[in-house]
Amino acid sequence: MGQRKNPTETADHLLGTPQETIMSTVETRGVRLRYAVAGEGEPVVFVNDAGFGAWLWSHLQPALVGPYRTVVWDLRGTGESDTPGGPYALETLLEDLGAVISAIDERRVHLVGAGLGGVIALEYAREHDHVASLTVLGTAEGDAVDADALASLTAPADDPDALRESLEAAFAPGVLEAHPEEIDRIVEWRARDDADPDGWAAQRAAWLGADLPDRYEITTPALVVSGAEDRIVDPTATARLAEELPRGEHLPLEGGHLFPVSESQVVADELLAWLDERTD
Repeated sequence: MGQRKNPTETADHLLGTPQETIMSTVETRGVRLRYAVAGEGEPVVFVNDAGFGAWLWSHLQPALVGPYRTVVWDLRGTGESDTPGGPYALETLLEDLGAVISAIDERRVHLVGAGLGGVIALEYAREHDHVASLTVLGTAEGDAVDADALASLTAPADDPDALRESLEAAFAPGVLEAHPEEIDRIVEWRARDDADPDGWAAQRAAWLGADLPDRYEITTPALVVSGAEDRIVDPTATARLAEELPRGEHLPLEGGHLFPVSESQVVADELLAWLDERTD
């Protein structure tokens, strides 16, 4: 797996142990959302995939801290955010993202979303003109998602073996066997950060039930990245999404649905280059 730092160090940095990371919460419609801010510069707001916690960005977020101000937050139902009853509507998750952006008091933001988070980022940019750029990873509309494979990612937090086995569909074949120590760390992070089964189901419903436009009439520059061996989202649908965006660019990479983890160094390099070209 591509790495820039020791995975334990990156997870600690992301989860707020260093002094430069500020942990906070914001409340919207009675639901408390947890978020973490680190670094300076223009803000980059990460938006999680369905069910996965903040660990998802533990290899990418540290690469951006310094030139950028990074914001990582737990979707409702995940990590330290509240878990109201589901299913969740996409519109509700859009409001949650808006609450986090309002809380950091920024008028210009870059959004980076994976899976469900990419859909949230796209829809937010369609409704707001202060998004400077979009990066969507392994994203497509609900019809292009393998619902059974997506559901297979869910596992009880107190069952390490089930958490490990449920990653089989998330990575390209052979990744789990080739990187056992890293997978063990991810299992530990999942046990702490991932949504419980109810939260997973509620977030999946938001993605699978989303009614997205046939074409996005937005002018925001968008980098659309697909994993060649993604078993959750059809990579051809991700490529088609890039074509449907007026300023979309498609970047195909190796890897499964969690290619932002397995191919993190390549993704980080591409993301930094993309952001640097679109930063004031």
